[in-house]
Amino acid sequence: MTELDGLYALWYREFKVFLREKSRIVSSLFTPLLWIIVFGGGLGSSVSLGGTNYQVFIFPGILTMTILFSSIFFGLYIVWDKKIDFFKEVLVAPLSRLTIFAGKMLGGCTDALIQGALMLAFGVVLGVSYTLLTVAFAMIFMLILASATVSIGLVIGSRMESPEGFNLVVSFLVFPLFFLSGALFPINNLPSWLSIFTVLNPVTYAVDGMRGVMLGISTFPVLLDFGVLLGFAVGMMVIGSIAFSRMR
Repeated sequence: MTELDGLYALWYREFKVFLREKSRIVSSLFTPLLWIIVFGGGLGSSVSLGGTNYQVFIFPGILTMTILFSSIFFGLYIVWDKKIDFFKEVLVAPLSRLTIFAGKMLGGCTDALIQGALMLAFGVVLGVSYTLLTVAFAMIFMLILASATVSIGLVIGSRMESPEGFNLVVSFLVFPLFFLSGALFPINNLPSWLSIFTVLNPVTYAVDGMRGVMLGISTFPVLLDFGVLLGFAVGMMVIGSIAFSRMR
């Protein structure tokens, strides 16, 4: 088996598992839609954002949430694979740990992008105007974010032995990343103490970048958003590769 064959096999296994779990697709879209319809509709009735509909304004943020939650919780499958001893078989295969990590990471990114694409299509219902370039740039931002957050999930999953422990650690991480990203509010006039956390949050640049390419509204230059997010993704992939190389 070549490294490329192994990479494809690992990716294909994760993809097939995703396709067989129809309920997983439905549940992953239910929460974001609930946020847009209920929270966005309720708060949007009393919030004005310079002529921009509040539901439309938060849509890139909710899209980011879809990618963030689905990809970072992908690491839970590592924990389950270890519990059923499937992961031991993968580790003893004639493949490098980098290939194993890359196969898992690509599988998680594919799952997240499918869910993100389905959510992206809902923007038409909200009245978001798309062009091919807009969709392409949004997909690029989603892919980079997914690669970073899947890597985080895999790093945590590689260190955990129980699903409960994984969920506890990830919950402490994923909610601050989401709520401090500006997904639900503009970040222009925040209090100084809150602005610091927002600027230091890498997910902020995913939200701001997607809001910029989709709505033409951004706090930072889109190229800066792209650069920061890409650097974050590369860093997380390097850390993930190191974590897998040290697994026993």
